[in-house]
Amino acid sequence: MITELVCTAVAVGLYLNTLDADFCYDDSRAIKTNQDLLPETPWTNILYDDFWGTLLTHSGSHKSFRPLCTLSFRLNYTLHGLRPWGYHLLNVALHALVTALFTAFSRPMLGGGPWSLLAGLLFASHPVHTEAVAGVVGRADVGAALFFLLSLFCYVRHCGLRGDPRGSFHASLWCAAASMLWKEQGVTVLAVSAVYDLFVFHRLRFRQTFLLLLGKNISVLLSLGALASWGVILLSARLYWMGNKPPNFSNSDNPAADSSHFLTRTLTFLYLPAANTWLLLCPDKLSFDWSMDAVPLVRSLADWRNLHTVAFYGGFILLALFGLYGPASKVKETNGKAQVTNGKSITNGNGYHAADTNHNINSEQGPPKTTLNGSAGLHQCPQWTSLPPTENLVLFSLCILSLPFLPATNLFFYVGFVIAERVLYIPSIGFCLLVATGARVLYVRLRTSGNKALILCLCAGLVLLNGLKTIQRNRDWSNEENLYKSGITVNPAKAWGNLGNVLKNQGKMVEAEKAYRNALHYRGNMADMLYNLGLLLQENDRFSEALHYYKLAIASRPTLASAYLNTGIILMNQGNLEEAKRTFLTCADIPDENLKDPHAHKSSVTSCLYNLGKLLHEQGQQEEALSIYREAVQKMPRQFAPHSLFNMMGEAYMRLNKLEEAGHWYRESLRAKPDHIPAHLTYGKLLSIIGQKTEAERYYLRAIQLDPTKGNCYMHYGQFLLEQSRLGEAAEMAERAAELDSSEFDVVFSAAHMLRQASLNEAAERQYERAASLRPDYPAALMNLGAILHLNGKLPEAEANYLRALQLKPDDVITQSNLRKLWNIMERQGLRTRQGPNE
Repeated sequence: MITELVCTAVAVGLYLNTLDADFCYDDSRAIKTNQDLLPETPWTNILYDDFWGTLLTHSGSHKSFRPLCTLSFRLNYTLHGLRPWGYHLLNVALHALVTALFTAFSRPMLGGGPWSLLAGLLFASHPVHTEAVAGVVGRADVGAALFFLLSLFCYVRHCGLRGDPRGSFHASLWCAAASMLWKEQGVTVLAVSAVYDLFVFHRLRFRQTFLLLLGKNISVLLSLGALASWGVILLSARLYWMGNKPPNFSNSDNPAADSSHFLTRTLTFLYLPAANTWLLLCPDKLSFDWSMDAVPLVRSLADWRNLHTVAFYGGFILLALFGLYGPASKVKETNGKAQVTNGKSITNGNGYHAADTNHNINSEQGPPKTTLNGSAGLHQCPQWTSLPPTENLVLFSLCILSLPFLPATNLFFYVGFVIAERVLYIPSIGFCLLVATGARVLYVRLRTSGNKALILCLCAGLVLLNGLKTIQRNRDWSNEENLYKSGITVNPAKAWGNLGNVLKNQGKMVEAEKAYRNALHYRGNMADMLYNLGLLLQENDRFSEALHYYKLAIASRPTLASAYLNTGIILMNQGNLEEAKRTFLTCADIPDENLKDPHAHKSSVTSCLYNLGKLLHEQGQQEEALSIYREAVQKMPRQFAPHSLFNMMGEAYMRLNKLEEAGHWYRESLRAKPDHIPAHLTYGKLLSIIGQKTEAERYYLRAIQLDPTKGNCYMHYGQFLLEQSRLGEAAEMAERAAELDSSEFDVVFSAAHMLRQASLNEAAERQYERAASLRPDYPAALMNLGAILHLNGKLPEAEANYLRALQLKPDDVITQSNLRKLWNIMERQGLRTRQGPNE
């Protein structure tokens, strides 16, 4: 028990500093933007959506069905929203539990003393676990490992009490199902349990396994058959639930899978397990992302990395052969001293080893003399009191190392990553057990105390180095900036691109632009980076450059809807209305199949339709605008905020004088967002038209209350007051609107109109002058300024503004008429005019 407590304390201590860490990398998509975590989303959606919140049957889904993990995220969200510390706290707690379970699990196989302690400390401190523990989405692997070990524990108990009706076997099966529902690879515990039964519990050699399976030991056959059947049921149910289709991944996610050359695919896929094993052996270089070119493809037999592949599989096969066919161990350790028994077991006379009552004897022997033909009964089980033979333990360790990793090998289906460190969390159980077994064997076989002490020192040094590396790696995972900087040496394209996003959010635009350009230097066809650079340039009013990068992004990925959206907006603002329309329509026709993030795609498509409808609305094509708006409503995803869309639908119906329909959509807008100010103003205007003046005024006042600093609200309320002949109040609202939004032409211009209608001509003159200064080339502003100057008796100034207006719009009849009237007055007063000889 002390061993487990020590290992648990180390596991917690190494990761305490992660409690202050922020969300990083995939955490945003799995948590921040995942609608399945929200209280208003039915919890049953978890059963139909993947880990990222996408419908499992959707062609763009990753098919990662992990409802228990998502449920734990939802619990975190319910308790403390999006504050990261709670998510990290649960991750650390789960890692501590897994460490304690693994340490306890290793005790009966490694014995008491330093060896189970070594296994537990290696697991607690291994740096490759940092992504799984410090990264919140790694909880899928940690949770799966927890139920993986619980399932093994239950099966171990079942082996010792085979036939006992206390339900440990059923508990093992249900824990295996729970492990799979945390993460897919958890189902492999069923195969690991079968290996434990045959090679650890029964301590069989390879040939003896066939004798057992062909014999009449019905209880063992029933257990193994039940494991196999349950595995088939779980896998079949999962395949059916995800739509009977494998997931689709982009070229950058798994470049080898997209290669058209069989040799390249084969050599690369053979090399990747060796690269993963190296991360367990020597975790000196770790990264948040290993996609794209982080691991270059192995394209030929001349690639030197093939030597790594040969060495890995050669070593693995040798260890496996040692476990399957190696001679039974003949070494017994008593009080730290090795004793060779000349092939004869030291037993208590009954064929079994005597119990180690002092807990200081680690003995290894061959299998007992069990009856395989059933003559000893159907439920006969050996009652072991010694440690399993080294060969069997090596084989079992290799199985835990390899079987849970099989789904990631691309052997059965292509996966969406090259290397993923968190995938190694469960396989590392087998690795740590294997290392501890090897250290124990070395310790037992060495004859001098000095060499034994050296082994112990090397083991302690390994744990210490792992712990220091884990602490350093935790600092990398403390925030996104550190994380992405740490990945530049491994995956520069992805790391620089993500770092650019972080710098941009921090307002460091120059550094962010440099980071984006660095990313594109390493991989120039990254559509996301081209789009992000365009977005940065657009926010800095460098529209032509932004448009260039948006078009490059579209050329690189024709399905990138967000690039179409921003391209259309820039074109619309530049006055290229027809090209903007074509861009929006092209975006709307993009199918949402085989997309990595279909929710984001649908949001961009909906926004494209919204902007297209708005453009048509401004051109007076209300019926066409409404048709587009309806399509947008049909296509919008759950997370899309529809209040602006609903409000514009109300505006279109207002223009068509369909007031009842307009009222319906204004109310829908307010229902979607009760504090949406434009909907308050437009609905107030509708209520005023239909005669509900008191109710209309309430909406105007509510809009002002929502944002007292918004001049537009006072302007609309002022117009309402003007219609009610409340001229003084209207003038007051106009002055307030112009004061708050002094740089907004529409507000200032409307305020000037209201002041003029309220016969406050001096105040109106000031606002018309301000409006004309905001748009000096706008004929209407100059004409109205001339008119108010005309009324105020400032005739030369009025004449100058009339003439400037006519220079911009020579055929304006109203300006021409006003100017003629002005000249008549000036002639009667003897003032000099600027009229030509032909006037």
